[in-house]
Amino acid sequence: MADTVDSLAAHAHDLLVALITQGPSAGTEAGFHDVVARGAALGPDGTWLAASGHAALAMTALAQGRADLTVRHLDAAVTAGFNDCVLLHAEPLRPLHGDPRFRALYQRMRVTQGDLDELLWLHSEMGTMVQEAQTAAVDNIGRLDTGVSTLPRAPMPTRVPHTPGVWTARIDFAATQTALQQAAMAAEFQRSSGNTALGLIDDAWEHDRARRDAWDADALDTRRQRDADARAFVERPGAGAVLLPCPPLGTIAYPA
Repeated sequence: MADTVDSLAAHAHDLLVALITQGPSAGTEAGFHDVVARGAALGPDGTWLAASGHAALAMTALAQGRADLTVRHLDAAVTAGFNDCVLLHAEPLRPLHGDPRFRALYQRMRVTQGDLDELLWLHSEMGTMVQEAQTAAVDNIGRLDTGVSTLPRAPMPTRVPHTPGVWTARIDFAATQTALQQAAMAAEFQRSSGNTALGLIDDAWEHDRARRDAWDADALDTRRQRDADARAFVERPGAGAVLLPCPPLGTIAYPA
C-alpha cells in the first residue's frame, strides 16, 4: 500500500511512543531512518515527517553520547524544515550550544511569532503532563475501588501553523500523551485487578471505603480534565506570521 502523510505520521507516532517508553533500540533507529526515506518520497507534504525522523535520530544519538551524529541529524532536520527552537534549549542539548556546527544550524532556522507561541505551549504542556502523571500515580496508591482512571489530555492546537516544522512538535506532543497514558493505564489495570481479586476472597474487604474511593477518584478525574481543557492553547491576537530568526541561543527558558 502506498504511503500517505496520515499513515506515515501514525507510524512515526508509534515509533516515538516506543522510543519514550522503551528507550533507543536498533528497531526504533531503523524505523526512524525508514520514516526519513518515506517522508522524503512523499514530496513537499511529507518533508516535515523526514524532519521528525531526523530529529528523533538526533535525540537517539544524544542519548548514546554521540554528539557528532546528533549535530548531523539536527542539521538534516533543519534542512527538511525543522524549526523547534524551544526543544533545542532543553537541558540535554545545552552542552551543544557552544559547538559551531550546532550554532550554524540553529541560525538557519526561521519561525513566526505565532508558531513560537505554540511551540512554547507544546513543550510546557508536555512538562505538565509528566508532572500530572507522577501526581496521579501517588494519588492512586491505596485506592480500594476497581475503577480505572485515565490521565487528562489537553486538546491539541487546531490552528493552521505558519511553518510545517510545528507538526514535528505536535507529533512529539501526541506521542508523549500516548506514552504516559499507556503507563498509567497499565498501573491502573494492575491495581484494579488486584482489588477485584482481594474483594472476592477477603471477607473483611472494605466495600464501603472502596465505593468512596471510586466517587473521590471520579470527582478528581473530572476536575483534572476540566483543568486540562482550560489550559488549551489560545492563539494571541496579532501574533506575527512573518518568518523571523529564532530567538538567540540561551534566551529561551525551557519549560520545566
